[in-house]
Amino acid sequence: MSQKIVKLAFWLIPVVCLSLCPIALMAQMAQKSPHTQTVTGCLQKGEVSGEFSIKGEDGKTWELSSTTVKLDQHLGHKVTVTGSTTHESAKTEKAEEKKEGQVENAGSKAEYADLTVTSLKMVSDSCTK
Repeated sequence: MSQKIVKLAFWLIPVVCLSLCPIALMAQMAQKSPHTQTVTGCLQKGEVSGEFSIKGEDGKTWELSSTTVKLDQHLGHKVTVTGSTTHESAKTEKAEEKKEGQVENAGSKAEYADLTVTSLKMVSDSCTK
């Protein structure tokens, strides 16, 4: 009888451990939430139709998109936007530039990251420097 228990444990323990691995991975992924960022600056048209950008007070340029906030109604306004950020890898960014046929200087208006806007607050109806 004890040999049967040992054989059962020999196979049962690894099977239980392997079956719990996906649960542990899902728990880790659930803890990784997108980073929330708030940026204040002048809302401008992006380089592509339908895209928007904002240059923050720290000098970083963000590409903006939103499905809930009407960004086009605030073009030329100084606004504070809040949303989740995504940084593209350098490899992805270079592939996109090559695909679009764009060649940019390192010193030109380089995009820092993408920001999916969830809220917008108008600071001023004009951008003054």
